[in-house]
Amino acid sequence: MTASPPVAPPAFGRFFLPGPTDVHPEVIAAMQRPMIGHRSGAMEQLLAGLDAPLARLFRTSHPILVGTTSATGFMEMAVRNGVRHRALSLVNGSFSERFASLVRACGKECIRLDVPLGCAVEPDMLRDSLRRTPVDAVTVVHSETSTGVLQDVAALAAVVREFDDVLLLVDAVTSLSGSPVETDQWQLDFVLTGSQKALALPPGLALAAASDRMRERAKTLPARGLYFDLISFLEATSKHQPTNTPAISLLYALQTQLARIEREGGVEARWRRHEAMRRHVEEWCERRGVTYLPRDGRRSWTVSCLNVPQGRTAKEIVGGLKQAGWTIGSGYGPLKESTIRIGHMGDHTIGALEELLALLSGLLA
Repeated sequence: MTASPPVAPPAFGRFFLPGPTDVHPEVIAAMQRPMIGHRSGAMEQLLAGLDAPLARLFRTSHPILVGTTSATGFMEMAVRNGVRHRALSLVNGSFSERFASLVRACGKECIRLDVPLGCAVEPDMLRDSLRRTPVDAVTVVHSETSTGVLQDVAALAAVVREFDDVLLLVDAVTSLSGSPVETDQWQLDFVLTGSQKALALPPGLALAAASDRMRERAKTLPARGLYFDLISFLEATSKHQPTNTPAISLLYALQTQLARIEREGGVEARWRRHEAMRRHVEEWCERRGVTYLPRDGRRSWTVSCLNVPQGRTAKEIVGGLKQAGWTIGSGYGPLKESTIRIGHMGDHTIGALEELLALLSGLLA
């Protein structure tokens, strides 16, 4: 029997899904290194070398926790270690809905502040809710992947600080390393992200930073669980040890990608590139008469959620690009048929984005 010829891998730079995103060949190659013992000196050295670049990425002086889990796992860590009795969940899309669901799943009371899809929670809304309903934590998604909305977390954090003993728990899954996230300057209590978004790594790692207030809160909570116990994570991290057997190949990938980010000019250069890509999509939309779901000033730097033009369908547009060898996302949840999402994050460039938009223009002509 004649063996089938090997299938050529797709070209890098054409996969604009809003996560997982394209992974650079250099990063994939790093994952082929041999295994090391997870309690060895080599592992300790590997984890120690991640400290400084991760702290620069999160803009914090606190240690960065790295776990083998999806970002949802660290969402659960946020709730189990940060919510005493009742949380206010800011809900403006499917992933902020998930955060609210986790509060309830962990046995805590959840008060919701809902806004329409495509909108953000504004500071005055948050202040009014906190005045009416005492809570001990607030959950928020910075960049809501399902709607492309970027919330003003700096302003929301300032409102939370007006209320004593309220922690702010932030999902920065599609914002961190793609747009400014100032963990210390904004006084965020818990910030989490996933490896497969703007960090442009394969799925499977979650990363987070916790404030001193969060650590002290966690010590008082009895039902932190085992796998997502913040105190255990912090103790292990201080010794450059994993809490459990980690995804070693993904740690190699993280090490390599952090070096690539440094070579690009650091996280600030990465922010500028992502902002330029967002602006490029905005300019294209103005020329083509395509509209955004979020309003100006509340648009994610990493994922553009666009309304499908009248007479077209999301399935038709996504399918047409797929036939040409390019991938974008259709809408998410209730927006599946009415929107498309372009995930211009990670290691994507203006040049590749221009090629994608040119093809999109042809499909809409």
